[in-house]
Amino acid sequence: MIKWIMLFAGLTLSLLSPTALAATGILPAVTVSTGADGSTQYSVTMQILLLMTALSFIPAAVIMLTSFTRIIVVLSILRQAIGLQQAPSNQILIGISMFMTFFIMSPVFDKIYEQAVKPYIEQGMPIEQAFNTGKGPLKAFMLSQTRLTDLDTFIEISGYQNINEPEDAPMSVIIPAFITSELKTAFQIGFMLFVPFLVLDLVVASILMAMGMMMLSPMIVSLPFKIMLFVLVDGWSLVMGTLANSFGL
Repeated sequence: MIKWIMLFAGLTLSLLSPTALAATGILPAVTVSTGADGSTQYSVTMQILLLMTALSFIPAAVIMLTSFTRIIVVLSILRQAIGLQQAPSNQILIGISMFMTFFIMSPVFDKIYEQAVKPYIEQGMPIEQAFNTGKGPLKAFMLSQTRLTDLDTFIEISGYQNINEPEDAPMSVIIPAFITSELKTAFQIGFMLFVPFLVLDLVVASILMAMGMMMLSPMIVSLPFKIMLFVLVDGWSLVMGTLANSFGL
């Protein structure tokens, strides 16, 4: 991943005028050297450039490399199952998903901070070593939520032959396998949430049919009953607890 960040950083530099770089003194400061211990050392300007480039990937990383995908899909299916189109709104669902993601991922984020970010800031750990150390807890989390069948599928597609254990798989293979597993798990949870509301819709439709009220939409009649049922069983607490427990909390 560090290679991709450096690639985008290099492309950013290539778009700048050489004259402007020389005038501002940026070009001489963007250097990569090899330390006495053989480690790669980046100049401060290069580190800042890499950091700013990495910040552009944060939204995608938060959405696709954490629990966010499963939560937002389940909440969207739940809203559809109840029959509500705009309540809760997309902004509220995204906000709930974001804070639930912070709650679920907080142990992982704490490990990344203690093992990589803090040593990098306080002890001068090389940025490449900090990156490789920091991705360890995130990789372990993704592997714990990834099905082996999905991982094997992407390993086979990628053509890697020397992967004997899931931990040996590179992030380029783990990430799509993790996303696929998250979508599958989200739809399984969504199906279980959808069934009770579907049964209620069928019951209301059958009653209306027996009463000869053909022109009245069953969805209109069943909607208040579905909302009442969801509130009586403390649905939001159950859904949030189920989502948190699905990650092993």
